[in-house]
This record gives sequence, C-alpha cells and structure tokens, in this order.
Amino acid sequence: MCAVFLPQHRTDCANTETPHPNSLFGMGNPLLDIIAVVDKDFLDTYSLKPNDQILAEDQHKALFEEMVKKFKVEYHAGGATQNSIKIAQWMIQEPHNIGTFFGCIGKDKFGDILKEKAKATHIDAHYYEQDEEPTGTCAACITGDNRSLVANLAAANCYKKDKHLDLEENWKLVEKAKVYYIAGFFLTVSLESILKVAKHASENNKLFCMNLSAPFICQFFKDNLMQVMPYVDVLFGNETEATAFAKEQNFKTEDIKEIAKKAQALPKVNTKRQRIVVLTQGKDETVFETFPVLKIDPKDIVDTNGAGDAFVGGFLSELVMDKPMDQCVKAAHYAANVIIRRAGCTFPEKPDFK
Repeated sequence: MCAVFLPQHRTDCANTETPHPNSLFGMGNPLLDIIAVVDKDFLDTYSLKPNDQILAEDQHKALFEEMVKKFKVEYHAGGATQNSIKIAQWMIQEPHNIGTFFGCIGKDKFGDILKEKAKATHIDAHYYEQDEEPTGTCAACITGDNRSLVANLAAANCYKKDKHLDLEENWKLVEKAKVYYIAGFFLTVSLESILKVAKHASENNKLFCMNLSAPFICQFFKDNLMQVMPYVDVLFGNETEATAFAKEQNFKTEDIKEIAKKAQALPKVNTKRQRIVVLTQGKDETVFETFPVLKIDPKDIVDTNGAGDAFVGGFLSELVMDKPMDQCVKAAHYAANVIIRRAGCTFPEKPDFK
C-alpha cells in the first residue's frame, strides 16, 4: 500500500494538540458484524462461496439468526465509516468519545448489541432508531482461511436527515467537530445529510473527508458523488476505485498520479484549502512523495477486509490532532498493518505507535 497525496501540505496548526471529545465526526451505514467459524453445509445451504462478498438477498434472510443459533459467534460494531471512527479512537486512546458517529439502526436485539459494542470502543454513537427495518448486519462466515461476507444493509438504508441530523441536540454534536469523514457508501442513503455536513465544514473552514469506497459508487452514484466533491478537502480511494472514477470522469488516463492530479484540480468551494488526494495502491512507487508500507510476512495476514477502513482511521487519528501529512500516512499504514493480522476490523487493547 502506498499513499499519494496532493498537494504537499501541512495542516493549519504546526503545534499538535490533544483533541476534545466529539472533534471527529462520522456518518454512515452502521452494521453489526457477526463472525463465526461455520461448516461447508452452512455455506451450501445459503449458496455461498467460501471467499466472497455479497449483499443479502431473500434467500439469505434467515442466515443471520441461524448462524447465531448454530455457531459460536463474535459481535463487533461495523460498517465502513464506523470502523474508521473506532480505529481513530483506538489510536488516540484518551480522551474517550473523540469520535461521534451517526447512522440508522432498528429497534431490536441486534440494535441493542450494536449499541453496546460501539460503546465498548469508546466512540459516541448516536443512532436514529426506527422499527420499519431491522438493524443492518454483516455475517462473516469463516471456513479455514476463507471468509464469506454477507451484508444486509436493512435499517442502514433508512437514515433520515429531518428525523435525526436536523435535531438541535444532534446538530450541536456536528458543530463541535473539526474533522468530518463519510464513506462513499452513504451516498446511496442520504445525499441531503452529507451535503448539510459538507457545507457546514466548508463554510467554517473545517476538514471534510470522503472515500470513493467502491467502483460502483463512482459508476452508478457519480451524480451524487460529484454534488459533494466541491466540498471535499481530503479524498481517499484505492487503485481500483481511482481507475473507475477516472473512467467515469473522462480523465482519459489510468495513471494513478495523473488521476490524483486531476481529482485534486476538480472545482472546490473552500479555496482556503487545496484538496488532498490520498490513494492506496499495491507496492508501486509513484513520482509524488511516497510512503513505503510496513513489511509483513504473507503468512501473518489473517484478513484484509478491514485494511482500507483501518488505513483511514489511522490517518484521521493524526489529522484531528493537526499532525503533518507524513505522520497521518505513517499512522494509516500502522493501523492497516495491525488490522490485517486479525479477523474482522478488530484490534489489540492498545496501539504501539510512535
């Protein structure tokens, strides 16, 4: 993994500071991760491949409850943005509740477990709770070294700006933050909520960060993405997403450094800050300032699924403390390196990062 960023940039403040509670804000699709070692019969029952990622269909609806009944399961607070916020909190450690998180869950057993698990990671999660859809879940069905992921967004798709974000007590939490992060996945849920937060950040010269998240976001939700882009101060993405984005934007290049340059030059509302583009890609060097990844023996890699979320979380943990960009990237690489050694987006009690 190598990060490219543009321009060469330091944050406003050269002196680092301990962030106050609620200084990092995230909004996205909260999912309860349900992890278990299963058998081949279970995969066959639900027509699952051993190593795959799919969205749940009608045939998978009973899978989640059956998994809980049949196997020993672990629960974790998940979903891309929530993962990044909890990783940032873990990297910073104290004080607690640095990260605020908004998203939608159901009024059900899985929702209660999700609230408990989020609290255990010391993030300040404020969920919009509704009873039309159940809490979103992501089943991780492990067989040997393989891992089949089945995600059911359910309630995560039901976030409503007027029912939650606009409420005075919730908007006050938004105003307390100085760094904002929303994964591109949320563009499929509530564009109006993203725009309200993005405009607030821009008008108050705060940092608004976004992730391309997946090629399908760049392809099928590009209109929503491009409505938000003028407010984006820090744009994250991997090589595959960047290539898809470049194709949809007619950049006429697959060269990562050129894509970064063109993305950085897209129109921007807050001209006090130049856009920073942080792209991760294999082990290839680039002509821009590059950061070598931490070496890891392939046999130590347990699960790469949370690596992207962890990379962003590590980056945000330093960004919210006004650290220089090279330190943000160093922390990003450290967090990703820790997470890929473990199942799911989980981490030891304390980081060992200097």
